Amino acid sequence: MSYLHYVIAAYAVFVLVLAWDFIVPRLQVRKLLREARLRGSRQRRRGKATPAADTELVR
Repeated sequence: MSYLHYVIAAYAVFVLVLAWDFIVPRLQVRKLLREARLRGSRQRRRGKATPAADTELVR
């Protein structure tokens, strides 16, 4: 009895999950950055750009 097919399937699933964990966060960050750029450009077109002092982080 050989476990070759089981081992190959297990490694294939592992590689797929590893690739998923690598790719999906990058796609999410790309989407969020695009939305932020579009929101900023809409605000600039409307003349509602926030001054630099308002964008400072406060605790």
